[in-house]
Parts: sequence; structure tokens; C-alpha cells
Amino acid sequence: MIALASRWRVAAAPDGDRVAALTGALRIPTVLARLLVQRGFEAPEAAREFLKPALETLSDPFSLKDMDVAVRLVREAVSAGQAILVHGDYDVDGQCGTTLLTRVLRAAGATAVPFVPHRMRDGYDFGPAGIAAAREARAGLIITCDCGVSAFDAVSDARAAGFKVIVTDHHLPRELPPANAVLNPQRADCESPSKGLCGTGVAFKLAQALVGELGLPRNLPFHLLDLVALATVADIVPLTGENRTLVKFGLKLLTESRWPGVRALVESAGLKTKTIRSGQVGFVLAPRLNAAGRVGEAMDGVRLLLSDDPGEARMLATRLETLNEERQALDQRFLDEAAEMVETTADLDRDYGLVLAREGWHPGVIGIVASRIVERYSRPAILLALEGRDARGSGRSIPGFNLHGALARCADLLTKFGGHKMAAGLTLPVDRIDEFRSAFNAVAREELTPDDLVPTQFVDQVVSVGELDLDLERLLRRLEPYGMGNPTPVFGVPGVTVQDPRIIKEKHLKFRLSDDTGRLDAIGFDWADRVDPGWWDAPVDVAFRLEQNDWRGSPDLQARIVQVKPAG
Repeated sequence: MIALASRWRVAAAPDGDRVAALTGALRIPTVLARLLVQRGFEAPEAAREFLKPALETLSDPFSLKDMDVAVRLVREAVSAGQAILVHGDYDVDGQCGTTLLTRVLRAAGATAVPFVPHRMRDGYDFGPAGIAAAREARAGLIITCDCGVSAFDAVSDARAAGFKVIVTDHHLPRELPPANAVLNPQRADCESPSKGLCGTGVAFKLAQALVGELGLPRNLPFHLLDLVALATVADIVPLTGENRTLVKFGLKLLTESRWPGVRALVESAGLKTKTIRSGQVGFVLAPRLNAAGRVGEAMDGVRLLLSDDPGEARMLATRLETLNEERQALDQRFLDEAAEMVETTADLDRDYGLVLAREGWHPGVIGIVASRIVERYSRPAILLALEGRDARGSGRSIPGFNLHGALARCADLLTKFGGHKMAAGLTLPVDRIDEFRSAFNAVAREELTPDDLVPTQFVDQVVSVGELDLDLERLLRRLEPYGMGNPTPVFGVPGVTVQDPRIIKEKHLKFRLSDDTGRLDAIGFDWADRVDPGWWDAPVDVAFRLEQNDWRGSPDLQARIVQVKPAG
């Protein structure tokens, strides 16, 4: 059991005059106006556009650098009857981008061949496996999706072999690969205003630019927004600006998608609601596609999304369902093993960074488990899967600690590493793990203080229980879709009494919050071992998100717990 006492960081109260002005201009309740002002939407027009985004506001696809070159290359390949290899990454973003461009190209009569590498066999990014697939397809043009901007050698080899290459990607480039065209809003010389697009978002912009040149219906890309929504939410890019518009409209398509594969994915996940929300994409749909890339064959995800046969789509969706159940079982097993290792071998007063290693861990799953270890222990964590003489690992960090920078300082102990401030991958010899653990912890102790290791919970507003009702919960839906850059509002109630605390289904915590103004049911999923039972004998501070619980057939208000601590 790990008790997660922590502190709150409450958002600054917005200016009352600005809240009042926005309330009057838009005729919205004060609580909604307060949240809008807190999130930077003080001007009525900006707030109105945020609440009601429009497709007409999407940026010009030709504002992306090299778009004119990419369109010309695709048009020439289609006119010449050349096969086109569409090469994606093995995550949800890569699968969806590959599907989107393959559908658009096939609609234009092109021979479009999708390919996604196998995580364990082929490795990450555009590489030798992709070039081999292009040769097998007898392609003249290769288009990457959500990858390729760092594949300098592979792009050079593909060009030398006679292929033309268009890279569509969104990752920050160090130097541009020698492709014929590189579509990436993160390029320093790219003037597109949509810097936060995911890989599928960039593919969507290419599709927008292509339809006119290939004689396709101009609305065709908009019928693919369900794929864009899936990818954008799953890839955790900011749900602001153009991304918010794409996801807002894409979510509306998910329940009644024109694509049998998408419908089968939704149905197999049990989402029979009229509206699918971003949280359901992130926690229900995306993991099923990701499971294919993590513990199976990522091409199964692409085959599902591309399928136009309902029977085949149902079969493939069932396969992903099975893979996801396998992945979930591995997640839980590895998490239990990793947590036990921390509890029995780590000294949390000494170990500011955690390095955990074990045989039998799956390299495709340990990144998820590392995230959960970070959540539990509030310090950077690296999990290593031992494979013979080598260890393959994934790490996750906490705010204020540059994980990639820390690995760079330990580079002499590593075979290779890559990533960014908050997440990274690495390999190293097994016989150097102890040395690496010491070196990594030394860097963490140098750069972090004990105060950095106290988890901090952001709270939008401190309220009393009596201020909360179903009308407020429904009102908050106008701020959706929620995600990075536009998080679900978190409320905090201080000094409440907990009534009837109990464990359900062995791992979930359920209780009732009570103060002088009212009572509210609350649930903490996977919180059974995260709170000291002794806390219930005194008042506690609880942070939560509001949600509607329809379990018994009638809507009830429920608090989904994100943090509990002793009062004060």
C-alpha cells in the first residue's frame, strides 16, 4: 500500500469584472465564464469560437512548407500508375494516418499499399523494413505518416535506391532528412499556424490539398475526421486551436462512422452511447489499437480501419479486443511486480530516481507501467526488460526533470537512447544496470529536491459539496473535448467527512463525501491501495472531476477521485 498524501495548487481566481462581462456577453452561467477566463478566453469572440468551433476556420493546407511539392509528386505518381507505399508508425496515430492517406489515394484510383513496422521485429520509424516493403510493392513513391523526420539514413538509402519520398510527421526535427518533401509543422521554416497537429493531422492536411488535384470530392477529408479524432486524442497533443476543431467534429462521426472498421471498433468496445467523449477515446478505443502495436501486429489495426467488410471488421475488432485484454493483464502483472520491487528494495528517502529491471517484462508494455510507477511514487522511473545480455527500457518523468537530459549524462553506460523531457527509451548491457542505476539516481538527486517529489494536484476551483449538481456537470460539457491544453476541470472540497468507505472489485475505492452543505458519491478507480485507511478517522481534502453515472439507468452525479489527502 502506498499512501499518496500531496498538496494542492489552486488556480488563481479570475478577475470578477471580466467574468461578469463574459457572462453578460455570451449569456452563460458564471461558473462557465470563470473557467473560460481562467483558461485565457477573456474576449467574448475568442470564447465564442472556443465554445463553437467551425470547420471554416481550418488553416490553409498549403501553408505547410513543401505542400506544393508533395501534391505534385503524388499527382505524378497517380498519373503514371505507380504504386505508393504509405508507411506509418505502429501507434494509434501512425495507424490512423496510414489508413487516412491510403483511403484518399485509393479513392483517386491509386495503388496505395499500407505498411506499419512490427515493433519487435522491425523497430521504430522508417527503416530497412519500410524500404523492403516498398520494393515488394514495386512502389515509386513512399509517403511516411507520423514518422520519418528523424530517419536520415533510411531516407537517404530510399532515395539512392530510386524511390521518391514524402515525409509527413509532427515530431521535432533536429535536421531534416533528404526527402523530396517534408511536411512537418514543427519545421523552423514552416509558416503553418497549426503547430500542434499530430501525425494524422498532418496527413489530413495533405488529404485536403490533394482532393482538388486528384479530382476527388472536396468534402472527402471531412468524412475521415473520426480517424483524426482518434489519433489526436490518443497522441496527447494539445486540444486547442485547430486540433480542438478537428476533434470536436471527429467525435461526432465516431458513433455513426461510414467506415465498417471504425464502427466495429466502437461496437466491440461496448460504446453504444449517442455521443463518444474524448476520455472514452483515450481510455477505451485507443488502447485497443495500441495493443496491436504493443503486444501483437500493428498492421491488424490498419487492416481493421481499412476494412469495408462488416464481417471481416468484426473479426479483426475481436482480435484487438483479445490483444487488449492480454495487454491489460500484462500491465497489471508488471505493475504489481514493479511496485513490490519499489516497496522491498528502494529507499524513497535516498532514491530520487527509480530504475527497475526484470526478466519476462514485455518491452511494448513497460512504458505504460513506468507511467503508473511515476504516478504512485512521484519520481522519475525507468523500467528495463531483460533479454539475454541486453536490457531494453522505457522511462517516464515528473515535471521539472529532463529525462532525456539525464540519460545523456549517463550516455557512456548506454548502448542507445532517445526521447524527450518526459518520456524516453533506452538499451544497455545487463551487466551495467547497477552502475546505471547509481548514475541515474545521482543525476536525479543533483537536479531534484525533496519538495519536487511531493505530488502536486492542480485544482481549478475550491467548492462545497452543495454547489455541485447534474446541471453543472452537463454545463461543463460545453468545454469539451477535454485533453492536453484543455483538461477536465478539477474541483476540490476541503475538510470533508468520508462515509461508508469500501473496496469494490478488489481494486476500486468507493465512498461518500459529506460536509455541511450536502453529500456526494465518489469513486477512485484503481485506488484500493493508494490511501491509508487511517485517514478516514479525520477530515480529508478531496480533488475530483465531476461525471454523470448512469449505471442504474437513471443519471446520478458522481465524483471521480484524482487525489485524497489528510485535511490541510
